[in-house]
Formats: sequence, C-alpha cells, structure tokens
Amino acid sequence: MRKKRSDRNHVIYAVTAEGQKYIGLTVANGQAYLRSVKVRVQKHISRALKEDKDWFFCQFIRKNPEVVLRYEVLEVVRGRKAAHSRERELIASLSPSLNTF
Repeated sequence: MRKKRSDRNHVIYAVTAEGQKYIGLTVANGQAYLRSVKVRVQKHISRALKEDKDWFFCQFIRKNPEVVLRYEVLEVVRGRKAAHSRERELIASLSPSLNTF
C-alpha cells in the first residue's frame, strides 16, 4: 500500500456572500487552484442541501440558496500540516463570520 503524500499543494480560499466570509482549505488539483476551489465550494453547497450539518456555512447556504458566492484563492501552501496550521492562523486573524469555531 502506498503512503499518502504529505507534500501536496493545498489551497486556502475565501468565500464571500452578502458581506459574510468563510475561509476553507482544499487539496490543489495540479496548477488549477481556482478550479480546485470551485469544486470544493460545489461540495459545500451539495452537503448543505443534502445533509443536516449544523455548521454556520451550511446554515447560510440553506437559508440563502440563490445567493451568489464569490470565491478567491488566498494562499497556496505546500504540505498538509503547514496548510492546516496556516488556515487556522487566517481564521483566527480574519474572524470570518461563516466559519464554525
């Protein structure tokens, strides 16, 4: 069995809608960073509508199903541990209203 790679690129992204922000993290698919974020945001939307998660971002999507979500790449970080650490730093410093703490 192959060992999971830990040195992959990860994309830290922000989703903004109606003045509220969510910060998340996803694995980069090659160099297509924005496309990786788009796929991850679509998964957020699907989970919000099909699963009964009580997370702030899911609640927001369910309450505002027609809202236009604007997403952007904040940083690309190499390595899983470094990416998760940086994501936590950004969440702590930016205090996005749609992240569940």
